[in-house]
Amino acid sequence: MSALLVVHAAVTWALVGMIWTVQLVHYPLWAQMSGDAFREYHARHMWRITMLVAPLAAVEFLTAAGLVWCGARGFWLLVSFVPMLVSGFSTFFVQVPLHARLAVGFDAETLRKLVLSNWWRTAAWTVRGGCLVLALV
Repeated sequence: MSALLVVHAAVTWALVGMIWTVQLVHYPLWAQMSGDAFREYHARHMWRITMLVAPLAAVEFLTAAGLVWCGARGFWLLVSFVPMLVSGFSTFFVQVPLHARLAVGFDAETLRKLVLSNWWRTAAWTVRGGCLVLALV
């Protein structure tokens, strides 16, 4: 087992924890806010969560690339790249546009779409974490 794979899996599991926290804690609480309070909270949330997630996501991507570069071809590692692509696609083409709408102001329907669509990303990261546990075994 390579140290790079261990780092990769650890970073992925940190992101799994974050996505579940956002899905079960942050997003549902947004329905309780409105007006300027919502816009301010959303802006602060986006800045702070980005400062946590972006470096971890970058390390996740770079360690994945490093593993492939070094010739890691384990079945579960390779399978784990599928949900990684799903979560990346979902982030940039679904969640980011929905967050852009919410940055303007609270909209219950947009929040509903965000929460529902984020389940795909939550599931993908969780499956990915499971694949990496199997890759480590």
